[in-house]
Amino acid sequence: MEDFKTVTYNIFTGWLAMIFVLILLPSIFGLSLGISEVYMKILVKTLEWATLRIQRGFERQKKLRASASNVIIQRDESPMETEIGGLRQSRSQCLQQGDFELSDVFYFSKKGFEAIVEDEVTQRFSSEELISWNLLTRTNYNFQYVSWRVTLIWVLGVFIRYCILLPLRVTLATIGISWLVIGATLVGQLPNSSAKRWLSELVHLVCCRICARALSSAIQYHNKENRPKKGGICVANHTSPIDIIILANDGCYAMVGQIHGGLMGVIQRAMVRACPHVWFERSEMRDRHLVTKRLTEHVSDKTKLPILIFPEGTCINNTSVMMFKKGSFEIGGTIYPVAIKYDPQFGDAFWNSSKHSMVSYLLRMMTSWALKCNVWYLPPVTREEGEDAVHFANRVKSAIAKQGGLVELDWDGGLKRDRVKESFKEEQQKNYSKIIVGEHNSFQKTTN
Repeated sequence: MEDFKTVTYNIFTGWLAMIFVLILLPSIFGLSLGISEVYMKILVKTLEWATLRIQRGFERQKKLRASASNVIIQRDESPMETEIGGLRQSRSQCLQQGDFELSDVFYFSKKGFEAIVEDEVTQRFSSEELISWNLLTRTNYNFQYVSWRVTLIWVLGVFIRYCILLPLRVTLATIGISWLVIGATLVGQLPNSSAKRWLSELVHLVCCRICARALSSAIQYHNKENRPKKGGICVANHTSPIDIIILANDGCYAMVGQIHGGLMGVIQRAMVRACPHVWFERSEMRDRHLVTKRLTEHVSDKTKLPILIFPEGTCINNTSVMMFKKGSFEIGGTIYPVAIKYDPQFGDAFWNSSKHSMVSYLLRMMTSWALKCNVWYLPPVTREEGEDAVHFANRVKSAIAKQGGLVELDWDGGLKRDRVKESFKEEQQKNYSKIIVGEHNSFQKTTN
């Protein structure tokens, strides 16, 4: 029994020593020993081999899937006026009046069927399907049964992900979160000074680097000269809560969000002692003017960290950028746009909060192969003279979508949980009314 305890103790201490030397120390100094690079190369080669085996086993099915388009129907993106005009031209040219025509019904019926058959909004809240299999079981096809070799590799992958990578990642995540809480609490006891700010940034940076390595992150940052500066506002597209760790791995930010309970509440209270993060009560979040005031006060102090905001307000599935809420662009100051794009080949980073809890999501991420993504820092922008907040938000959104290779959509991400706003319906009704009124007036002029 004593020998068993000794062996267990030696294994545990050896495990922690290996983690400290190979991962924690390089994380503190921002270095890499090249282990993750070797791991990614082996992983890429393995996935390429599995893809070739699958292609040989399912050559015909692969061709069918490759030739099939994800688009079910071909949409006509012409304006309402053009489409309704075309429908009316197909009818008799001798109209008695410019009012409602029966042919108009076909336009709205067609649009209704398009929305039901292929809803471009709902698609953005489900995981994107991969063209090739990544040896994970999160797919619509049972590729693991193609051949005994692929099955063997898949079983070996399950063992590696759950029996080796998962314990390692849980250990790293526990250390990172514990250090963040303890370090931020200790730094928070110091008087306000430049030394306190430096120590706070160091604690946040080191802990985020540890948490990033807990997910086997392979992050490539582009155009670092455009990194957000103090007193500014960083806005980015939103795919996952891990977006915060991805960005904070390369620099420190002041977070904005709602106050939570439980473990998240403990972390928030510790962080705000060391750094001026902006946390709101649930009732305060509904007060738009109060939120704007708090954020404006933060931005006006050029010694404070840049605020990190995700204007979409919800997670989108790494394929698109949806409507940016204008509140972030009414504050003033310099906006630093950032585009984030994940590589789904190694794991799906999208968090579907309506389907998976935070614990379930983190388990999925920690049992994925890796987290690979690209981050682009775009040139800073400011609000132009005479430009309102909505147009400013759309301009920044377009720049992020273009840089990240994402589809730009005008829809509000809040439709993930809420119904379509009445204002959207009224806008279409007003456009149709203008068509009717305009045709009626022109008809009267010609008859007179």
